[in-house]
Amino acid sequence: MTTLAGIHQLHYLPWLRYFEKIARSDVFIVLDTIQYNKNGWQNRNKVKTHAGATLLTVPVHASLGACLSEVRIDGTARWAGKHWSTIQQSYCRCPYFATHAAFLEDTYSRPWSHLNALNRHMLVYFLDALGIATKIYYASELQVPGNATERLVNLLKAVGAGRYYTGAYALEQYLDANLLVEAGIELEIQQWSAPVYPQAHGTFIPDLSIIDLLMNCGPASLDILLGGEAGGTNS
Repeated sequence: MTTLAGIHQLHYLPWLRYFEKIARSDVFIVLDTIQYNKNGWQNRNKVKTHAGATLLTVPVHASLGACLSEVRIDGTARWAGKHWSTIQQSYCRCPYFATHAAFLEDTYSRPWSHLNALNRHMLVYFLDALGIATKIYYASELQVPGNATERLVNLLKAVGAGRYYTGAYALEQYLDANLLVEAGIELEIQQWSAPVYPQAHGTFIPDLSIIDLLMNCGPASLDILLGGEAGGTNS
């Protein structure tokens, strides 16, 4: 069977769907040179506190149309201590808090200057914690030409992929399926919804950061992640 590849941009504390896409793929390409999206998830995500879902946002400096690799973290804002404090208070009584506390404490104690560096550091750790062995490539290292779907096709060719694993939202909004067909690349649509798992603080909330699953379920996290029922709608 031909190689299945997933592609996605770097995100802060990514949610479960992000890692399901990586785990299902034979190879995964991280878009670390895409345009920064001010209203996206490249610098924020949700965790669960006693009060419910809470958004953690990394403050950044980014001009309009800036490349993600150019986005700098606001060094004057005291965001890191606040994020770590929120995570501690929210998950300190979870079964696997101690497993990940040292990494997170160290991460939030470092003087990060660029968003990509922080997100890449976290991504590497979370993949290891989940036991995901998918081969990871970074777009900045592949250096292929093109824009939009044309560039995706060139990225897929660069890693020898004959199939592309993508969310349905991408196909509906911006992906030109005809270019993939012309390049001989098959489309495989991600059909997935967040699984229900043991979770702290009352009523279950789906689509949180991966740390919520790891803190609550530890070594069982990958099996839970891949056992999600079909029918998801988010990209």
